[in-house]
Amino acid sequence: MQATKSLELRMSATCMDEMAFQELAESLETLGIALETDVDSGQSSHIAWFGLDADSSESSGETEKCRQIRAALDNINIDPASVSLTVLENEGWETAWQKDWQAMPVGECLWVRPSFREGPNDDRIDVVLDPGMAFGTGTHPTTRLCLEAVERVCLEKAPATLLDMGAGSGLLAIAALKLGAASALAIDMEEESVDACKVNAEINGVCLDAKLDDTPPDQQFELVVANILAAPLVWMVKELSPCVGSHLILSGLLTTQVDDVAAEYIAQGLTEVRRDSQGEWASVEFMRA
Repeated sequence: MQATKSLELRMSATCMDEMAFQELAESLETLGIALETDVDSGQSSHIAWFGLDADSSESSGETEKCRQIRAALDNINIDPASVSLTVLENEGWETAWQKDWQAMPVGECLWVRPSFREGPNDDRIDVVLDPGMAFGTGTHPTTRLCLEAVERVCLEKAPATLLDMGAGSGLLAIAALKLGAASALAIDMEEESVDACKVNAEINGVCLDAKLDDTPPDQQFELVVANILAAPLVWMVKELSPCVGSHLILSGLLTTQVDDVAAEYIAQGLTEVRRDSQGEWASVEFMRA
């Protein structure tokens, strides 16, 4: 039987943001995409996979799909040195990314892992994610920053209510529930994300309300978390700020963007209480007086 072939594109995340990379990959008929972050260095890479004919015999790896991708990257002036293209001879694209997704400790007491990795060997709280979901895995610096902030807030006083806006895999809400939060609402504008929240909540044995929407709800929560990009955080400031009953955690921000985003939320009556960073990424926290 012939081996399954696919083409893997890797690119430094400094070349373009996640949305731009997704649009590029989709225009080239990608099979799937992911964002991979080295936990030690904090450096991130965009990854996309593309189908190849099983009988393709171009030994140099410079297939027609390679040429299409290189042409598309050249058109938007991406440095070839920041890009790699690899033909995967015996590995399906659906599982290629799994080899680099390891279980990892986060903060003081969390252990975040895909279901194909072992649980903790100590008393850390085990948070398990479905391996089919390549977003919100906990490896990106902004997700780690948010997890550490959520843990800190929950250990001080677990909130009665939590809103995870732009929830992705539901990781932040699920971790909060396992840390003692009484209830949580996860909202995302992508149906796949809402489905992922429900699946991952079931895996972890927690009750999570997941909703398809792109607008914050008209109600207050003790703790609000939003790990999305700077632009949507600014766009929704007038809708998201009233949701904050006590504490707000924002991330998905570059360190160069924090001042501008923070100013928008301070203007809505919130008080900045903390900033943290990892590499080029940052989180910022607010309280309602």
